[in-house]
Amino acid sequence: MADLGRPERMSLLDRGQREVSLTKQAMLLNVSRSGLYYRRTVNPEDVKIRHAIDEIFTRHPFFGSRRIKDELENYQIFICRDQTRNHMRRMGLEAVCPRKKLNLSQPDGQHKIYPYLLRGLEIDRPNQVWGTDITYIKMDNGFCYLAAIMDWFSRFIVAWEISTSLEINFCLKNLKSGLKIAIPEILNSDQGSQFTSAQYTDILKDKGVNISMDGRGRCMDNIFTERFWRTLKYEEVYLKSYGGIDEARENINRYIKWYNDERKHSSLNKRTPAEIYFGKEFKKENDVSLKINLPTLSDIFKITV
Repeated sequence: MADLGRPERMSLLDRGQREVSLTKQAMLLNVSRSGLYYRRTVNPEDVKIRHAIDEIFTRHPFFGSRRIKDELENYQIFICRDQTRNHMRRMGLEAVCPRKKLNLSQPDGQHKIYPYLLRGLEIDRPNQVWGTDITYIKMDNGFCYLAAIMDWFSRFIVAWEISTSLEINFCLKNLKSGLKIAIPEILNSDQGSQFTSAQYTDILKDKGVNISMDGRGRCMDNIFTERFWRTLKYEEVYLKSYGGIDEARENINRYIKWYNDERKHSSLNKRTPAEIYFGKEFKKENDVSLKINLPTLSDIFKITV
């Protein structure tokens, strides 16, 4: 069995077998359960709409459902605002805009929301602040989601995971992978249910990590991770045509390795994230340093990663 490739092992699955469940078969064949269940039916029209919304929102994160609905007409997609809003909600997208009052409560009232700790904080060393987020990744006949953890000082992608759903498991796996590499002082995220869940925050508390969360609708509070999503999509995702989740995972893995180890950044004095993250002790007055202040809306397009 060890000599068989994944396609051969997948071909051995018997979906009509009643005595041995698919979950048990997947375990015996060493097949990812996420790949196993991705054969769900996906409406091609929904896929087309969400791909278009993703491209529009990546260019204009301050667009709400009304403006995205109007922009969709350039893609020959004519849907109402409610439909646009529903697609955005399922994709986890929310327009960046000022809020009259910051609502720090989850809709279900069960998850604690933590304060934003980074305003005015000077970041001058690796593993001082990590940021994590989730983004939508298009594929030929569907879509998946990418979660990543970035070290803000070096822009190094510490860990990442792909999933076909927004369930919490892939975020937990991503966090545990990152914490095997280092323990940050602060981890910043948005207020998504994956990150506010006790399953997630308890892991951070056990490791002594301070928890920071963005204000709702403020992607500027996690600006370096947001800027990485733009870079990834323009330099990788939008240039490719992923036939499935395995192909997406393989290509994104290749890109992130190149991004970490070879892509030089002007904001890092023309060095790579890996050189900074794994480098020697830094002297702030002579080397890379930055000071995080709450940026303006336009800053999301100016900050280089």
